[in-house]
Amino acid sequence: MTPVLLSWSGGKDAAWALHVLRQRGELDVVGLVTTVTEGFERISMQGIRVDVMELQAQATGLPVLQARIPQACDNPTYEAAFASALASARERWPGICDIAFGDLFLADIKAWRDAFCARLDWQPHCPLFGSNTASLARTMLDGGLRARLCCVDTTQLDARFAGRDFDESLLADLPAGVDPCGENGEFHTCVHAGPMFDASIAIERGETVLRDGRFAYTDFELATAARDNRADAYASPIPD
Repeated sequence: MTPVLLSWSGGKDAAWALHVLRQRGELDVVGLVTTVTEGFERISMQGIRVDVMELQAQATGLPVLQARIPQACDNPTYEAAFASALASARERWPGICDIAFGDLFLADIKAWRDAFCARLDWQPHCPLFGSNTASLARTMLDGGLRARLCCVDTTQLDARFAGRDFDESLLADLPAGVDPCGENGEFHTCVHAGPMFDASIAIERGETVLRDGRFAYTDFELATAARDNRADAYASPIPD
């Protein structure tokens, strides 16, 4: 199979894209690549802690590469950081030139990714693109995906949704016009269980804060048992 990287946000769409790619069996996902904001030490946009992301990666059985960006980051800086991470991927997996994303239907975002990847001689794949998001949301839930809302754009959705479980109750409560998968940026999620993981991740809800006068971020940290498991994993001897 053709080896492929997966752009990893820590959210439901990236996680489900991994599940779909594995189910189809046409591409072999060999690693994850994610964008981390320096200083905050969190995945950009989602605001997921790095230690939570690392345990997510461990649960997928895949290594993760980080594209590190400054807190005040313009598009050229972002592109340079991501390009550097892709260059590191080619050092690790010589000849790799395919990368997958969890995009659902935003054509402008897909067009930007296509152009960016073309400049770097990478082939993009979007296994979920064009999905009916109402059906997809329920397929995710029926398939065992479990996530919580870690970021809400309060210009599109009430801040009280931040921190809630991504479940049938939430879908029923979403106001008209809000995409069931949050594809218009209404919300972002942190995945803690699903068929793409070999074990669920125990997370605990922390405080919710408003940033930039707009985004309600709910902090999720590893529960004590999860922190212990992560420490054990990093302390395990390297096999011969």
